[in-house]
Amino acid sequence: MNKQILRLAIPSIITNITVPLLGMVDVAIVGHIGQASYIAAIALATMIFNLVYWNFGFLRMGTSGLTAQAYGAEDRAECLRILVRGMAIALSAAVLLIALQQPIDFLCRRWIHSSQETLDLTMVYFHIRIWAAPATLGLYVLKGWFIGMQNAKAPMWIAIILNLVNIVGSLVFVFVLHYGIAGVAWGTVIAQYMGLSMAVVIWFYKYGKMRHDIHIRESLKINEMIRFFKINADIFLRTLCLIAVFTFIPYISAEMGDEVLAANTLLMQLFTLLSYIMDGFAYAGESLVGRYVGAQDNPSLRRVIRLLLLWGTGLAAMFTVLYALCGRGLLSILTNKVEVIDKAMEYIIWTVMVPFAGFAAFIYDGIYIGATASKAMRNVMFVATAAFFAAYYALHNTLGNNGLWIAFLLFLVLRGLLMHLGVRKLESVSSTSANS
Repeated sequence: MNKQILRLAIPSIITNITVPLLGMVDVAIVGHIGQASYIAAIALATMIFNLVYWNFGFLRMGTSGLTAQAYGAEDRAECLRILVRGMAIALSAAVLLIALQQPIDFLCRRWIHSSQETLDLTMVYFHIRIWAAPATLGLYVLKGWFIGMQNAKAPMWIAIILNLVNIVGSLVFVFVLHYGIAGVAWGTVIAQYMGLSMAVVIWFYKYGKMRHDIHIRESLKINEMIRFFKINADIFLRTLCLIAVFTFIPYISAEMGDEVLAANTLLMQLFTLLSYIMDGFAYAGESLVGRYVGAQDNPSLRRVIRLLLLWGTGLAAMFTVLYALCGRGLLSILTNKVEVIDKAMEYIIWTVMVPFAGFAAFIYDGIYIGATASKAMRNVMFVATAAFFAAYYALHNTLGNNGLWIAFLLFLVLRGLLMHLGVRKLESVSSTSANS
């Protein structure tokens, strides 16, 4: 079982680690071409795209869990129908997002409280990167489908090529062509379409023989699409809560000033690095839990849950030591602005505490997604999100930014604890089916 976990987790870790590394490169590039406003602009732009794209997180998560269960049940026709439904929704949503970019710009300028310079830089980045929406959302679906099909290597190679193109492109646009923050955005757009093209090529190479079994009209029947949306509705609501927390952090940080916003942005990059590595094991959980649920293999289901948590504990210990001993060194990689690093070091203790506070939440997310236990995930997130906002508003007057970090830690701990208390309901196929 450990071999099966690692066979899926290691490629997923390689896939996922390229994402925060890419974000770190973006921050590092703008951190060396301008003042704190450049770092702040990347933070706000990332917040906007999180708000936009995370709403469609169900395209990956729902596709992964449903495909894994169809794979476990050896229903290849259903695997293909799930892919068609997901891609149809992804492309329709992407067209809508591009059409709505001006209203989104207007709302962001009214909603975000930051300096005019930072806002202008943010929107330059936004109006370029939004054109990558079809590729970004299409990759959500294909990544989830590959994972559900027990294929973690395809997303790995796609991510490696995509992010190499992104990094090289951004460096060329910024330091050779001198496009500034717009160059970082253009590097992302080009890389996203390169990634989508590669995903399509891999699909035809590995699964091309299945294309004759694709029936678009059957896949897009109204009743089937309604069922698809119902299954993913809870994931959508759960994602809205996640968006609320992760957009509130830079939003409220901006009100504390560009220096605090820049410091929190650097610290959240360290959190993101942890989360994407943990998600490698969560993705293994999606694949294997979904497979064993589909095959109705309860002993294997219980065993994989136990082993995934053991792997998560080990990773939490490793990252706690890393952040405690090397925090300043890691921050100095991201920027050469000493004043921003000094400000971030005032709050580094909270980043040191994040791994053990959050590892269970990451691992259980994968377990619950694989089991399509969407209602339970939704309810846990409702409670944790309410606790986050209650804690922040109770503490911010006296503790300021420290209160924000305490609320964030509480959010992570509650998610893991509540899902742990409910996991026994997932350890039998009959209970899992009832919860999903």
